[in-house]
Amino acid sequence: MHPAFSVIFLTTLIGAGQGLFLALVTAEAFSHIGALTAQEHHFYSTGSLLSLSLLVAGLVASFFHLGHPERAWRSAAMWRTSWLSREVIALPAFMSIVFIYGLLHYLNWNPKVFGTTALPETSLTLMVGIVGIVLCFTLFICTGMIYACLKFLQEWHTPLTPINYTLLGMSSGFTLATAFATQYSQELTSLFGTWAIIFTLAALLTRTASLLRNKRIKYRSTLRTAIGVHHNNIQQQSQGSMGGSFNTREYFHGMSAAFLKSVKWVFLLLVFPLPLLLIGMGLSNDATALLVSAFTVQYVGLIAERWFFFAQANHPQNLYYQTI
Repeated sequence: MHPAFSVIFLTTLIGAGQGLFLALVTAEAFSHIGALTAQEHHFYSTGSLLSLSLLVAGLVASFFHLGHPERAWRSAAMWRTSWLSREVIALPAFMSIVFIYGLLHYLNWNPKVFGTTALPETSLTLMVGIVGIVLCFTLFICTGMIYACLKFLQEWHTPLTPINYTLLGMSSGFTLATAFATQYSQELTSLFGTWAIIFTLAALLTRTASLLRNKRIKYRSTLRTAIGVHHNNIQQQSQGSMGGSFNTREYFHGMSAAFLKSVKWVFLLLVFPLPLLLIGMGLSNDATALLVSAFTVQYVGLIAERWFFFAQANHPQNLYYQTI
């Protein structure tokens, strides 16, 4: 497939924003049970603003993928059957919760709710945060399933696709939260850094599993099935037309196999070992610059990872356009 940078930036930016919000709610939950020192309200409001900024940036990037942006609202109409429509609904719903969560903390309005014998006492912001967590994972699933539900693209049609979207988003979000927390508390920095390492290692395992799976794929569609000829020796000598077309532009990345392989090793290096090294060094030396570098390096790697994700998918129609 041809990777669209608008979609690449959409998925990587909102993933980081989702992961950052999960980190904020994690900190509040730990504070609520007494496992972490309570933070000032501006920590949560500023973090929510940063998370919301990433989500808005991703949403803006997505509009560059539309032929008619003024009709974008129509994309939500098929929510009963379309994962894309569900994502279109889940994203603004999640953004609204992030805004409300940040606003409540900014106003420092956090009354206790429940507090009966049946239910433990819980703050309003934590309840809003829990709703946000549900919407956050809903958004992760919707985004991943847009691609995982496509049976004819066998590289994507696997449960590993939404799992990788989720873990990579959480990894980048908690890495960003680690750098962000250095301005507030060493305790927070250690908490987020530990979880960033855990999620990065988990993402490494699942992304490696998907790469190994895709390497062993036995394609259902071949030249034989494409043209209905079952001879053992079939060679395509031309693409069937003199010039390019929508099919040759949109369903193939146009790069060499060597370039595709190099991008794979680039993202494997930038998304996993380098950030882990930088996070470890940053936590050991209490160095904000190293932690900021960890997120920057990882995000650049995620752009390469998402480009590879789209480029690796081999659309069956390319059987007709192998020779260009």
